[in-house]
Parts: sequence; structure tokens; C-alpha cells
Amino acid sequence: MAFDAHVSSDASGAPTSAPAPLPSAQDASAQAAAGPDTAAAAPIWLQRVSLFVLVLFCVYLGGLVTVLPWWAKVWDRNLFIQSYPALAAVLHKGAVRGLISGLGLLDIWIGVSEAIHYREYRR
Repeated sequence: MAFDAHVSSDASGAPTSAPAPLPSAQDASAQAAAGPDTAAAAPIWLQRVSLFVLVLFCVYLGGLVTVLPWWAKVWDRNLFIQSYPALAAVLHKGAVRGLISGLGLLDIWIGVSEAIHYREYRR
């Protein structure tokens, strides 16, 4: 723990330093016993709903990002991509499509990992 000093001046105007007040031992032991997330823990139902929404979002978005580069109707005939020929030349390469699909698989993995490593924080 660092030692903080507050600088003030006395009656003659000379600077003096006084040590900052340190937290009492009772405050520190009460915080340690309560845990770091105890005061900020959300209700259990809200934790579960937010986990469900996060996993659903990650798996859905990851599935789209994995499949879309290989879906010719969407990827090859996209007006945005066709309006920029330099971008189209890069995005039609197999390695770039594979890289984008890999990002989708990574997103799915993140969602599943969050579901597996889920912990509830009780008050």
C-alpha cells in the first residue's frame, strides 16, 4: 500500500506534509470477508438472463459471420461490395473468406465458453 502525503501550509506559509488517513483494520477485514463483487452483485435472475442473451447473441452472430462469406447469393452479389472493385477483389479471395469465417467461429467459441464458465455472484 502506498503512503500518500497531503501537502498543506502552516501559519508561517511553509509547506508541511501530513500522512493521509489510512483505513481502519475493521474496514479492511469487513471488505475482505464480503468479497470484491458483493456490493455490486446483480440479482440471480438478471445474471442468468444476461448470460442467456450474451450466449444467444454470440452464437447467432458467430453463425452468420461463419456462413455469409461462403454464401454466394449474399457475398458475391452484394451491391456494397460490387461498388468498390478493389474491396471486392480482396473479399473474394478464399483466404480472406476463411479469416472472416474464423472470426465467426471464435465468436461462437466465446459464447460457449461464457456459458461453461458461468458463476453466480450472490449478495
